Amino acid sequence: MKKHLFILASVIIGFTVVRVGAQPAQPPRPSLDGAISKLFGDNAAFSASVEFHSTRSSGNEVIMTGKVAYTVDKSRFDMDMSKTQGGHIPPEAVARMRQMGMSKMTSISFRDKKRCYIMYPDMKGYVEIATRETNAAPSEYKAEVTKLGGETIDGHDCIKNKVVVTGPDGVAHESTVWNATDLKQFPVKIQTDSEQGMVMVMLFKDVKLDKPDAAQFDLPADFTKYDDIMSLMMSRARGAPPQ
Repeated sequence: MKKHLFILASVIIGFTVVRVGAQPAQPPRPSLDGAISKLFGDNAAFSASVEFHSTRSSGNEVIMTGKVAYTVDKSRFDMDMSKTQGGHIPPEAVARMRQMGMSKMTSISFRDKKRCYIMYPDMKGYVEIATRETNAAPSEYKAEVTKLGGETIDGHDCIKNKVVVTGPDGVAHESTVWNATDLKQFPVKIQTDSEQGMVMVMLFKDVKLDKPDAAQFDLPADFTKYDDIMSLMMSRARGAPPQ
């Protein structure tokens, strides 16, 4: 049992961090922090399907898909981690993930509260974690845009731009962004290369520029809070029912 839990924990921690500049010591969570949020320009709220591509310098690519709902002060991701492609995920870890009810995951982040909630709907459980102190509002970041040309992405005529976003801490983040001219310059594709040689790509589809329903960001009243993901996993392994 411990071996299975160790493998499963490794998969969860290793393959659900889909954010630029993630700190290894933090629990896994997808997030759109201030630097990335700045790339959405005047699109202060939206919902969409999203596809994440993470490619290491070795050429090993991991692909994750899900749904996102976003406003300037909060964001939500829904995904089924068992559908992750690549990354040499052990089949037994995927099977165990489904068996324990941990394949579906929802992450809700609140920028102003500096809190993120990782929820597992099939387990009716969640954990709360603190987010980075440097996650400032998009208005506190400055963006320098350089036009690179034009390109069509998923049927959208786009302007391809190099965007350098500088935060209040003076740190610069460079990305290549494809802004759709028919979606109020919404960035349907964002690519960021890390200093460690990793390439992160986000592709957005079925974009809706309306403000998401506020109820999407509420925590279910019947979910149990756990201290951390391992505690949640051990609870299910012991056969403890949701409280």
